[in-house]
Amino acid sequence: MHPIMDKIRNFCIIAHIDHGKSTLADRMLELTGTVDVRQMENQVLDDMELEKERGITIKSHAIQMDHKGYTLNLIDTPGHVDFSYEVSRSIAACEGAVLVVDATQGVQAQTISNLYMAIEHDLEIIPVINKCDMPNAMPERVEDEIIDLLGCKREEILRCSAKTGKGVPEILDAIIERIPAPVGDPNAPLQCLVFDSVFNSFRGIIAYFKVVNGTMHTGDKVRFVNTGKEYDADEIGILKLDMSPRRQISAGNVGYIISGIKTSTEVKVGDTITHVARPCDKAIDGFEEAKPMVFAGVYPIESEDYEDLRASLEKLQLNDASLTFQPESSMALGFGFRCGFLGLLHMEIVQERLDREFDMDVITTVPNVSYNVYTKDGGMVEVHNPAGMPDLTEIDRIEEPYIRASVITTADYIGPIMTLCLGKRGELVKQEYISGNRMELLFDMPLGEIVIDFYDKLKSISKGYASFDWHMNGFRPSNLVKLDILLNGEQVDALSTLTHRDNAVDFGRRMCEKLKELLPRQQFDIAIQAAIGAKIIARETVKQVRKDVLAKCYGGDVSRKRKLLEKQKRGKKRMKQIGNVEVPQKAFLAVLKLD
Repeated sequence: MHPIMDKIRNFCIIAHIDHGKSTLADRMLELTGTVDVRQMENQVLDDMELEKERGITIKSHAIQMDHKGYTLNLIDTPGHVDFSYEVSRSIAACEGAVLVVDATQGVQAQTISNLYMAIEHDLEIIPVINKCDMPNAMPERVEDEIIDLLGCKREEILRCSAKTGKGVPEILDAIIERIPAPVGDPNAPLQCLVFDSVFNSFRGIIAYFKVVNGTMHTGDKVRFVNTGKEYDADEIGILKLDMSPRRQISAGNVGYIISGIKTSTEVKVGDTITHVARPCDKAIDGFEEAKPMVFAGVYPIESEDYEDLRASLEKLQLNDASLTFQPESSMALGFGFRCGFLGLLHMEIVQERLDREFDMDVITTVPNVSYNVYTKDGGMVEVHNPAGMPDLTEIDRIEEPYIRASVITTADYIGPIMTLCLGKRGELVKQEYISGNRMELLFDMPLGEIVIDFYDKLKSISKGYASFDWHMNGFRPSNLVKLDILLNGEQVDALSTLTHRDNAVDFGRRMCEKLKELLPRQQFDIAIQAAIGAKIIARETVKQVRKDVLAKCYGGDVSRKRKLLEKQKRGKKRMKQIGNVEVPQKAFLAVLKLD
């Protein structure tokens, strides 16, 4: 083992939402003197405005600390299920993980799923119980849960309070003692794993990497293996609160490289960096590609902003590798992109970031999941967009994605949660007690039912006490129909949805009623219809704005009045033929909020 590498520890902090990861990271940075008292603020690593505002971590953040002669590389990770891809990337760059569990809440769904991810990568796990200073903390009970989960000894579990800083020095010591040093050879050919990248408008693209083998010096010629592109390493360095340049970075360390890369497609997360002169024989196994679960169309409000939107999405993709997009066009909205997101929160954050960081105003269509459509001639099409469905006569069957959902809650809320999940076409697989009166319920459910408003409802019926986690569980044949919305007989493709036949009539009726409230009145009647194929299942009419043409026509024969009304009627008919109905942005959003 190389003497320098022996002094390096790479670790990440994993936990459920709101169990105090970022606060613990703050205390560690303070204690090791990495951050000045002047620069110190709460959640110092969450540098996006959005993260501060909502109090959630969206990106994982890497930072280096020095403690008792050791170099510690910390990666703070998000806790929300929608950002689990960020967590998996952080885990790939570490040898150990600090598992934080809230002393007031105990083990929750996300704790378990992040933990399994860490165990799969053979990380050394240090269990920590946080918030022990709270009056309602129950550390003994939580210790029992952790022992059940990990099978560790009671004395291996550390207690701390990240808010007051009590117990944090012991955690730092445990990291040095228990987490193994990185393996690698500083003299071997260079191999670095890219685990993140960001766009800087002055310096181009900055890639963050972990050196697995070899040593990189400033000015080296390097090659990115997957893309095959070669660059000069203009500046390399390590990540303190800001980037701090170094002459060289050797195996086991985490750093950044600036090499004036302009095009965002040239940096792929999970790629390997090596020397041009002395390349490594094979690339490092990267991470599995992120699988988008929810798809929605994103369209610029002004059609000339299309190219700007493409550029903004590419820059955002650098910073958020789990976002995927491809161009598509729609009759109602013009040109735009079909984007894939990991979940609804992810979609909301991307929309918000487009608005704040790139000043892009966008319209987002109804989110949907991807379906496998089997045609009668034996082919299979993957459909992300209801508008891309083959004709009804050609379809043999449609399969929709199913998930295995795990809900952890106290016994008091089991009734309403069962009702909710079964109402969403879920099937109960099993239920078991974890400890005390906490239960885990496992359901098989269609992903499409969860996309729209499942999570909010779960939180409100369980008063926030149910935690929810899921993973994919294959495809199953399902009785789905495509529901179209017609305005004056014209189909609005952005409002089409795929839904289960049993829910279609009810959903169509509610959609028509909602649109009736939202569409502005025109000079002519607007017929709003919901249709399955050629069959109309619901209709509402937005009445025309009428003008009293008979006001100046008094006295005389009734035929004069009739003539005038006939003339007006012809005008209305002509207007209806050429007039088109604009669907306002809030109508698209209201469809998402149908409850």
